Amino acid sequence: MNWGMKNRLSRLMPNGRCFFMPIDHGYFQGPTRNLERPGETVKPLLPYVDAIFCTRGVLRAALDPLIDKPIVLRVSGCTSMVGEDLANEELTTSISEIIRVNAAAVGLSVFIGSHYEKETLKNLSTLVNLCEDYGIPVMAVTAVGRELEKREARYLALCCRIAAELGARVVKTYWCEEHFEKVVQGCPVPVIMAGGPKCETELEVLEFVHDGISKGAAGINLGRNVWQSPHPVAMAKALRSIIHDNASVKQAAEIYNKTKGKK
Repeated sequence: MNWGMKNRLSRLMPNGRCFFMPIDHGYFQGPTRNLERPGETVKPLLPYVDAIFCTRGVLRAALDPLIDKPIVLRVSGCTSMVGEDLANEELTTSISEIIRVNAAAVGLSVFIGSHYEKETLKNLSTLVNLCEDYGIPVMAVTAVGRELEKREARYLALCCRIAAELGARVVKTYWCEEHFEKVVQGCPVPVIMAGGPKCETELEVLEFVHDGISKGAAGINLGRNVWQSPHPVAMAKALRSIIHDNASVKQAAEIYNKTKGKK
């Protein structure tokens, strides 16, 4: 691994663990509750996260260039919730633009099992070929579009392994209740967990994150379950304790409850 690649990964994943904060939802679903003004949403959460996952448009328009958090740049898109198929994505951002905005890593979605499987995997291969020359890690997002029932271990393990085989340095996938350890064990690069649909309770979020970390996940890329929480800072602080301090669910819940009570 070259110096630049190792340096970027060490900043993104201190001690091999990470808490990425995605605010890229608008690229396919437009304004999202509590993310109408993304710069204001993430500002109080920055002390607790390791990196921000966003598009170049939001990066330029809403984030202060003086922030000291690494950026994972979303570089796939061209679809929407009202379109025919969310899986029909293309690369949206050039390597020169990635370098220009000083991204520490890039991320794109792959839709394995969809009609556009080949096209999105080709996007991944093309991006890896471009970014490896500059020591920029690529994160593959194993997306399932609207078909959330696909979130079971056998399918997720297949997706993660294929993404790693094509050169992704990190893979983002969904947590699953059964056999998640097999998803992690079958992938030779770090696996981080997506949030998926917003959970019903804060405790539910802490439980699935703790379970995934205990089964080998390197961290999380969680957005809605944090910034749509009634107490986003408390949730971010509690999640960080699980990821970086190996806190139990009970300890994290205590941190959440204590923090949310502060004015």
